Amino acid sequence: MSHDATAAPEAAAAARKLSGRRRKEIVAVLLFSGGPIFESSIPLSVFGIDRQDAGVPRYRLLVCAGEDGPLRTTGGLELTAPQGLEAISRAGTVVVPAWRSITSPPPQEALDALRRAHEEGARIVGLCTGAFVLAAAGLLDGRPATTHWMYAPTLAKRYPSVHVDPRELFVDDGDVLTSAGTAAGIDLCLHIVRSDHGNEAAGALARRLVVPPRRSGGQERYLDRSLPEEIGADPLAEVVAWALEHLHEQFDVETLAARAYMSRRTFDRRFRSLTGSAPLQWLITQRVLQAQRLLETSDYSVDEVAGRCGFRSPVALRGHFRRQLGSSPAAYRAAYRARRPQGDRPAEAEGGAPPPARTAALSDAGPPPVPSLPPDPPLPFQTRRTAAAVGAPVPPDPVRESREAYATVRAGLPGQRSGM
Repeated sequence: MSHDATAAPEAAAAARKLSGRRRKEIVAVLLFSGGPIFESSIPLSVFGIDRQDAGVPRYRLLVCAGEDGPLRTTGGLELTAPQGLEAISRAGTVVVPAWRSITSPPPQEALDALRRAHEEGARIVGLCTGAFVLAAAGLLDGRPATTHWMYAPTLAKRYPSVHVDPRELFVDDGDVLTSAGTAAGIDLCLHIVRSDHGNEAAGALARRLVVPPRRSGGQERYLDRSLPEEIGADPLAEVVAWALEHLHEQFDVETLAARAYMSRRTFDRRFRSLTGSAPLQWLITQRVLQAQRLLETSDYSVDEVAGRCGFRSPVALRGHFRRQLGSSPAAYRAAYRARRPQGDRPAEAEGGAPPPARTAALSDAGPPPVPSLPPDPPLPFQTRRTAAAVGAPVPPDPVRESREAYATVRAGLPGQRSGM
């Protein structure tokens, strides 16, 4: 699954008018020291190799250093970029494929260059942790975005005005685009080619890269939904540990709040500040994850799986499972086992529960007498709109003031979108 705001390409193009010195076919890739080589190589390969013989229109690639070199990457390799930040001024698209640390601020000069490019109509793209650079520049404020599922809670907590959606492989918000981790960068680059030159060109490029032209689904199947490490030192950790040990029981958020000696409202706020997610959303997602594991590793019926994961009924399990993973429990198990060798399939003993999982979830509010569920499907970690309401304090950030200053003048720029 991907969010695409370019369903009306003519309107999107009209909203993004490049300044005179920029060219649509020029793609600048902004590299930093410490960035992983795989993510860095994706836009270099997609936009830097001439494949006109295969029907793929050619882009002009500019490889730019975002800071002084040499730039070190995976395995101790050193890279020398042929261009500096000044070359970004010619690009119609600027790609930030990765950032070395989700906790350290990017160089101010690079952030200024990205802001100028955006103001002059350039399309700004962040792959994987490159979204943190775009967020530090203020380019994601008030916008939907995604990043690697592992870093989505941190992005939401550090930049609460960004509507982070960890489900998506990529998010296209017109003139600012972001992707999930690693291979999802290929999905977004193919999407850019498709937006620029059509399905046929994107399909030809996908065949050359030996990848699907358009992947279905999102990041849900890859999520590890354990809590962030920093919760271990928090008083809520004891309550979370209790929940993990009682996954098979039916309990609600009020039960957890009472164990924490907090009101429901306070508990929700504290949980959000630690995880970037509402407790109900996160815990229901854990139940689905545990159901997914049991379907993969046991021979329990769907009814038994529902009970062992704390769902009130198989119907409730099926509803949440389909919303989060895109298929029914039975279809998921059949597809999973079809991919595995016959001799490698589980044979769970009839009695006894499986070993306790490290992640848990709140019982689903299924049929009566359990009260209502939230009207919208629960999302892993957070929803697009939840992030802006987290209210968690933003850690000290040397570039925060300049980012906020940029945000005050960004509202009048072309191609702005308030959300999804």
